[in-house]
Amino acid sequence: MIKILANDGIDPIGKRLLEEAGFIVDTETVAQDKLIEALQNYDAITVRSATKVRKDVIDACPNLKLIGRGGVGMDNIDVDYAREQGRAVVNTPAASSLSVAELVFAHLFTGIRFLQDANRKMPVEGATSFNKLKKDYAKGTELRGKTLGIIGFGRIGRETATLALGLGMNVLAYDLYPFDGKLTLKFQGDLSLDIPVKTVSLEEVIKNSDFITLHTPFADRPILGAAEFDLMKPGVGVVNCSRGGTIDEQALINALDSAKVAFAGLDVFDNEPTPLEAILKHPKISLTPHIGAATNEAQERIGEELASLIIAHFKK
Repeated sequence: MIKILANDGIDPIGKRLLEEAGFIVDTETVAQDKLIEALQNYDAITVRSATKVRKDVIDACPNLKLIGRGGVGMDNIDVDYAREQGRAVVNTPAASSLSVAELVFAHLFTGIRFLQDANRKMPVEGATSFNKLKKDYAKGTELRGKTLGIIGFGRIGRETATLALGLGMNVLAYDLYPFDGKLTLKFQGDLSLDIPVKTVSLEEVIKNSDFITLHTPFADRPILGAAEFDLMKPGVGVVNCSRGGTIDEQALINALDSAKVAFAGLDVFDNEPTPLEAILKHPKISLTPHIGAATNEAQERIGEELASLIIAHFKK
């Protein structure tokens, strides 16, 4: 009997599919320092972003045949090493794309209408300074007609571009692997529209975008630092729903304080789960606690896809 530890949880649909296929699924979370001991009793583990499956875990658990990641990035797994050791590694790259893309626009809409600051001040000052606050937040902007720069044009980047095009925005995209093709906008019923999109250089994205959003894997150094902020348009908005470490947070704070950057939206941080206080309290930053894929629909898709991959592997 195949035993699976879903250490960061799994949607009930995924658990049900695995159990119907004859697998035993445990969902009790094991602390990282107890993981090696616990995994001696399992054939597979599924994780999200919290649990790390590094070389030490892989070496100490020869019985472990599969590592599954519910989501896109696999920065918390030593993927190449695991595969070299004959362990299967699977993930669900498409399941959460729409959820992350929609969160990007939640941050964009928040930033252009000052919602992050208004929601802090209205409960405190709304009753006494309503007209002042109304004046403070009266210079919002619209997304339509503006240019969204997308750094990283994989599944999530393309889903983000599709939403942007549907809102009437222009799109500039950069990726290590150039893209020259069409994105399909789907409307109510069977109506759809194909729009051609072609990637450009990173410098062109940084220089010419009104808003910039990152959708890259973890990087050894920040993709956006002081030099990149200097190249941006004055009043740019920056959103990061990809990985902590891809933006130099101190450089971002400096750019916000100088008004070079009008606002930022952050779902990921350098120091998770304890982000810098200067980030958490900055009035120009919209904040969410790494919830890009945390929608009911995405979790159902992730659970279903992950279960299917696991079943396919062990039923070979």
